[in-house]
Amino acid sequence: MTSSNSRESQYPIDKLFLDRWSPRAYSNESMTEADLLTILESAHWAPSSSNLQPWRFVYALRGSQNWDKFLSVLVEFNQGWVKSAAALLFVVSRTHSGELGSAEQKPNYSHSFDAGAAWGFMAMQAHLAGYEAHGMTGFHVDKAYEVLGIPDGFRVEAAVAIGKIGDKNQLPEKLREREVPSQRKPLSELAFNGTFIAK
Repeated sequence: MTSSNSRESQYPIDKLFLDRWSPRAYSNESMTEADLLTILESAHWAPSSSNLQPWRFVYALRGSQNWDKFLSVLVEFNQGWVKSAAALLFVVSRTHSGELGSAEQKPNYSHSFDAGAAWGFMAMQAHLAGYEAHGMTGFHVDKAYEVLGIPDGFRVEAAVAIGKIGDKNQLPEKLREREVPSQRKPLSELAFNGTFIAK
């Protein structure tokens, strides 16, 4: 059992996994592109099926020419708090293997799974670097493809805000109450020895 950050695991794990969380209150501090690329460097070392590395990252730093355009892709609720983050990026996965446009392309069954592994690495590296990352699917999907210039053969998986934690009082009152590290279901509801149990 491990305790940290108002969380407690049932089995002993590194406290890093309890300390990382997904805030909405960001500090309005900027981040350098080098810091963001360090986080993405970590993400691209994630494992993937046949080492296909299907993940792609499209990013904008707050204050850059693309920031407002990227922000507009998010649903209004998410725009309200992401505007204080230092970076906004989209995780995209390539759905096929083989040369683009070639008849040799084959569907990659695990492209989303692999991109999720990259997101996990990204979130951990952000935390280790003094930032926190918050992944979300609250964005306008069709607009994402258009604004980001995503062609056929790729799937926009999620948006991710990254920044330093700020004062939760900047959030609407309803969100302030939720601005704490979330808990998890008991492992017994999620892991089954031998036979799957639908819960």
